[in-house]
Formats: sequence, C-alpha cells, structure tokens
Amino acid sequence: MVDYRVEDQFAILEINNPPVNALSLHVREGLLNGVLRASADNNVKAIILIGKGKTFPSGADIKEFSRPGKAPWLPEVGHTIESSNKPVFSALHGTALGGGLEIALFSHYRIAEKTAKVGFPEVHLGLLPGAEGTIRLPRLTGLVIAMEMITSGRQVSAKEALKFGIVDKVVEGNLLKETKAFAKSVLGQPLEPRKLSLCGVKDADQVDKYYEAALKELLKKYRGVIAPVSCLKSIRGSAQLPYKEAAELERTLFSELMSGAQSAALRYSFFAERAASRWNLPNGASSANSKPLTIKSAAVIGAGTMGSGIAICLIRSGIPVILVEQNEKMLENALRNIGYILQGSVKLGRMTVDQRSDCLRILQGAASIEKLKDVDIVIEAVYENLKLKQEIFEKLDKICKPTALLCSNTSTLDIDLIASVTSKPDRVAGTHFFAPAYIMKLLENIYGSKTSPITVATIMDLGKKIGKISVLSKTCDGFIANRMNKIGTEAAFLVEEGALPHDIDQVLEDFGMPMGVFKVSDLSGIDIGWSIRQEMAKKQGITLTLETHYVSGERYSSLADRLYNLGRLGLKTGKGWYRYNNASNSRKPIIDPDVTDMILNHCEKLRIKRRQISPQEIIERCLYATVNEGFKILEEGVAEKPEDIDIVWQYGFSFPRYRGGPMFYASQVGLKKVYERICYYHESFPYSKHWLPSDLLKKLVSHPNEVPINLWMNYTNSKL
Repeated sequence: MVDYRVEDQFAILEINNPPVNALSLHVREGLLNGVLRASADNNVKAIILIGKGKTFPSGADIKEFSRPGKAPWLPEVGHTIESSNKPVFSALHGTALGGGLEIALFSHYRIAEKTAKVGFPEVHLGLLPGAEGTIRLPRLTGLVIAMEMITSGRQVSAKEALKFGIVDKVVEGNLLKETKAFAKSVLGQPLEPRKLSLCGVKDADQVDKYYEAALKELLKKYRGVIAPVSCLKSIRGSAQLPYKEAAELERTLFSELMSGAQSAALRYSFFAERAASRWNLPNGASSANSKPLTIKSAAVIGAGTMGSGIAICLIRSGIPVILVEQNEKMLENALRNIGYILQGSVKLGRMTVDQRSDCLRILQGAASIEKLKDVDIVIEAVYENLKLKQEIFEKLDKICKPTALLCSNTSTLDIDLIASVTSKPDRVAGTHFFAPAYIMKLLENIYGSKTSPITVATIMDLGKKIGKISVLSKTCDGFIANRMNKIGTEAAFLVEEGALPHDIDQVLEDFGMPMGVFKVSDLSGIDIGWSIRQEMAKKQGITLTLETHYVSGERYSSLADRLYNLGRLGLKTGKGWYRYNNASNSRKPIIDPDVTDMILNHCEKLRIKRRQISPQEIIERCLYATVNEGFKILEEGVAEKPEDIDIVWQYGFSFPRYRGGPMFYASQVGLKKVYERICYYHESFPYSKHWLPSDLLKKLVSHPNEVPINLWMNYTNSKL
C-alpha cells in the first residue's frame, strides 16, 4: 500500500492504494512504518510523501467509518510525521482532500502540482476533519479562510492554496524531481518553525467577531444542518485553546457527529448516489454487461421552457442539437432565451465567452421534424398529452434513421403506449428531466417492456455525460418520482380537515424541505397540476367538478381546481395559494385571507368538519404515505433498490440530504413504527388507496430475516 525506496538520500514513500489512494489501515501502517524507518536511516536526509497514479490521498476510506477501527489512527501517523528528525515533504497532485490534506499539514513542507486541488469535504458527509485539520489549517490561512473552506467543503486550486499559505510552492513538470529540488534548497533549516502544533493562529484575537459573522451566515445557508456549525466551533477552539485541548475538542465534536443521525444519512447518500448508477433489468442485462451507443448529435422537439432547458444541457456538453418548434416566433424566442441563459452562466463564471459561443454554434432551430433524419437521439418535450406524443413518435419512426433512439420527456405517461406506435419499440425510452432542466441534476430514465439494454445503457450514459444523476425506472403511471409523491395529495386533504397552506409549508420547511408544497405549487404553476388531473380523468372517462370529492371510490380534493377556476395560477399571475407583489417582481409569498375564505367555504359546501391538526400528523401523513408508495414501487420492480428512490427524492424534490431520503428516513424512524402509523391512517381514511399498507413493508416488519431487501436498513454493516 506504501512503496518505500531511497533515491539521492531521499526516502520516497509512494502511496499505492488505487483508485484514489484512500488512507485505509494498510496505508496508515505503511506511512507510519516508512517514516520511522527513514528517520532511523543515516543515509536518508529527507522524506518525500507522494501518491502513485492519479492523485495524492483523496481522503479516508469511508467504508471504515462504519466498522470497528484499528490503530494506527491518522493523528498518530500525523504526529509521527511532524516529530520526524528529518524534514518531510508532501508532494501533492490530483486532489489532496480530507485526510490527505491533513497528512500534508502534518508534513513540514508542501509542494503542489499546478493542477492539484486541496480541501476538506468532510462536511458533506456530516463530519468535520477529524485528524486535527480544523486546528492546523487556521494556523496557515488565518481564521476567515479556514472557516470558509472547512464549512463549505470547497476544493481550492493550487494557485489559491499558495496564496492562502497552504502550500509552499506550485510547480510544473515532474513533481518528484521538482520536490527534490525544492527540498535541497531548504535542507539544514530548523524544523521547529515548520511544525504547526507549535504555531499560533495569527488572527486569534479576532475569533469571536469572525465566529459570530460566520455562524449567522451558516444558520441561514445550511438551515437544520449540524456539521457546518460543529466545524465552526472546532475552528474557534483552535484559536481560543492550547493546541492539545483544541485537538481534544475536535475529537469530541467529531465523535458526536459520527454517531449522529445526520452523518449516517449523509454517508448513506454518498453511497446511494453511486449505487443508483448501477442497474439491472429483469432479463439479466445490467450496467456491467451493456455497452452504450455513442451520441454525436441530438434533437429536442418542443422549444418551451423544458425543451429549451434540455437543449442547454446537451450543447453545454458539446452535443450538437436541433431544436424543433412549429411556431416560428416561439422558436426564435427560445433561441434568444437560450443565449441569455448562457450569458448568465458567463457572468457567474460558470463558462467563458468562447464556451458560450461554442454552445450556440452547435445549436440550430428547425420548424419541421423532417430535418431529424440523421440525429442519434431525439428527445420529445411537448406538453403531457398521450395522443400528441404518439403522433410525434409515429412520424419520427418513419423519418429518423433505424439506429436513432426516440425518447420522451414525459413525467407520467406509459412508455409502452408511446412506443406502441413505432416499429422499433426497443429504441424507445423515457428521459424525464426536472425543471429547470439546465439546473436540476436529476434525470429519471424509464424503460418499457421492449426497451433494449443498449438503449438503457445509452440514456444512462448520456445522463452522466451531461452532468446529471441518472436513476432508472420501469414504466408505470408516474414512474418513481410522480407516482410516489403523495405529499401534495395529503397536504390538500390536511387543508380540508383543518390546517392552512402556510401551516403545512412551515412544518415541511422545518423538517428540512427548502420550500413547502404549496409554495412549490405556486412556483411551478397551478395550471400544470390541473392539466395532469384533467388528462387522468379523461383517461378514466370522468368529468371533474368543484363538488367532486371522490373519484372511482377514492378521495379527491378539488381545492386546487377552485384556484384554477379563479385564475389563481400561482407566481405567474401573482396569486395562487399565496399572494405575490408582482409590481415589485417579488417572489415572496404573502398569506392571503381570500384563500383562507375559499378553503372555509369549500369545506362548508362539502360538509367537512375542520379540526386542529398537529405538526406531527402533518409530517406523518405527508411522508409516510410517500414511504408506503415507495415500498409498493419496490414490490413491483419499478425501482430496483431503495437507493434509487432516495436519490430521486434528493435531486428531484430537494428532500434534505441529511435525512437520507424517504426510504432511509423510514428506517431511521423504525419500519415497525412507520408501518403501524400507515395501518392507523388506512383505518382512518379507507377511501385513500395510498394508505393501503405495502405487502413488502409488512413482510419487512413481520419477517425481516426472510426478505433480502432488508439489507439496506442495515447498510452500515452490509453496504459500506
């Protein structure tokens, strides 16, 4: 794990633990033994730590976090490095992150390749740098830089690291050769001033001021998240306490975070995201044995908000796009708006002027699908109407080349029904983007009963290439995301029974959702939900009215339909569930007494008796109904694994990552408790089909050892 050799009186300790040289037990042992061996060798004048392959150590071995650990621990290795009687040089390339950067901070000198990056990403796992990183970094950078870097988890370029004092020199060319040259220039200089444990924090007298300012910003930016605040407390300790006591405080805070629910959820999320990219089909095909096609050109049909957003995703990744829209004026506006959006990216520093020009050069508009005969993939993004989509796919089937993939951005419609009008259903799939498509990271890919493994492999690979987190779903009504989303349904019922929209939004936001369900409805447009409900009713041969309270024997709320009829379409009209001051272009929701009156009148007409509803009931009914549907999705094989569901919710609905996702959250609450409450609500609301308890959940609770899927509940022992 650590290769040892002596060259030119330098002991070279080359860390060899691919792919990222994680600081696992054998690496720590190798470093410790190597430094001790070099320190005792009279032929060695200095020690160089360097990574083999593409990087210096990029952190700890996260899998070890969930198993009983073994010495030597990283601080022990670090103190051995620092106390060496010979200078130790860390030569950084690739990414020196987390424990990797801590090893470098224990070294006496740090040399970085020009393209290297350093940082402490532990906060993203609900942790803080636990090997004295919060104590050592401020001694180099000062408090402000250390607070920003550690609480954000931001990676810093070699150029910035030099400016901040983290590294001593940035080099080009052969890193080992350059490190040797630098080492020769400083050999013989005293080591005591280079030992950070003996240095003070230069701006320690300003710690209270910096701490209060940073804390205020953190509480606003990371509401409800514990780790950034703990990082801040530890950094404050580095300035207020003697080194040894500051290190003890860091260890205490680290232990509290490690044993806490938030870190468990964030570590689960880390592995769940990687698990989502691996897929298996019922026919035995998988991501391991299916090779994707190369996509060199694409087309998007529909130049509305969604279609334009999808086009941006593709051209930003260098894939030429033909954007099709029958309405010439809409097409012209769309192309102009895409230019404006990309210009915004330039202003934010996310792309250069030349990159924007390159994107626009590979984008062309077309008023007819006849021009799509040579593209590799077509993504249809018209409004959610099955007949319209079938008409488009029938035409595409005749126009496009036989190898072209035909994809729909449908959010609810059965892919098999869309594919049925084509002669090549194996080439048809769903690619469900989330709005705004050029910002939202989730791509929900859907396969039908005849979709080929090559098609699945290609759309999953395409998602990765355009910077999305891809999750695979089997076709069904609503797929994973929209089928499982019972929050809006239950929220409407809760309003009928006694709560008000702002009550529910507040509870959900306190739970960790960035925006309450009614605010989201206003933002996306109440007319969107209305159209979907009308389309579903039409399929069932049902006419919805404002007095409709049951549909096919199932409870239905017409509250949102009342808003639609009043022209209250949300933010776009300045009125929805809330009121907005459009005169000042304000997006701030204002509680509207007119909505309260409408709700009370609605309940009176339908003879619904209102009551007091607790925050706990709001959480249970919104989330447990969603969880119950998630287990049904697993039962039916719509989602292959719970991780897929949780990643959909994290990236599609902004479910708080520090709670892991609905399925992981249920395991944290306790599946038995969740199941019992689902049964209670099923008895209380027999006309809501989504409360019918999942058979899989029942089996998990009754016979946990007989159901293989229970492994995910104990992920700390099985997955990590």
